[in-house]
Amino acid sequence: MARIRPAVAPARPAPGPSVGSRTVKTAILVATTFAACAVEMVEALTIVLAVGITRGWHAVRLGIAAALAALAVIVAVLGPALTLIPLDTLRLVIGFLLLAFGLQWLRKAVLRAGGAVALHDEDRIFEEERAVARSHAATGGEFDWYAFTLSFKGVFLEGLEVAFIVIAFGDTHHNLALGALAAGAALVTVVVLGVVVHGPLSRVPENALKFAVGLMLISYGTFWGGESVGVGWPGGDLAILVLVAWYAIVASVLVLLVRRRHGAAAISMAEAG
Repeated sequence: MARIRPAVAPARPAPGPSVGSRTVKTAILVATTFAACAVEMVEALTIVLAVGITRGWHAVRLGIAAALAALAVIVAVLGPALTLIPLDTLRLVIGFLLLAFGLQWLRKAVLRAGGAVALHDEDRIFEEERAVARSHAATGGEFDWYAFTLSFKGVFLEGLEVAFIVIAFGDTHHNLALGALAAGAALVTVVVLGVVVHGPLSRVPENALKFAVGLMLISYGTFWGGESVGVGWPGGDLAILVLVAWYAIVASVLVLLVRRRHGAAAISMAEAG
């Protein structure tokens, strides 16, 4: 007599990320990209305004357009190319790079917040750039290659880190368009403010923005690096918020230590003088 085998229930698919988890991931992607682009574009705006006001806008506008076109090509070419890399390998590499970028940004922000390094002074940089632009005389009737090169370099170099962040977040989230949209929104915001103010955006809390972006980059770098080697984060993507809070506490303690050490050094120098 043939045995009747019990029916085996089909395996249930692994549950995907929750709506709340996806919302947190998307919000951090948009916020980090927007803030990083805003910081870099404020610095680029200072250079562009100084050169444009001093030497004229024709060559400067062409330099800006060429830099934005070059950055768009980098994102368009590297973005799809990175999809050929296995996701775990990609997250490990990008996680390491995000940690490197984030630590660099956060280190500067901590030192400035602690008083060990002077805050970024856009007004002073603006005047310095204008003085340099005046020192290179333009030949009448010829294209101003100096103004073109300076504006291209300012926008392109400041935008490279933003392009990397857009590619990194876009590829790992499979949403390159959303990262590019956030960067574009930041660019438009900074440009509009620059046109309205017609001067450097010295009132923008640049160090606070760098502090926040550094925290988010380090947190994401830690999260992706852990995921790539098999770490199961409690709460899934929501663990990123815990990492941000933890690194914020550590960074705040470092600011206090730097401020205390810098204050003690200043007192010692005053007593010695």
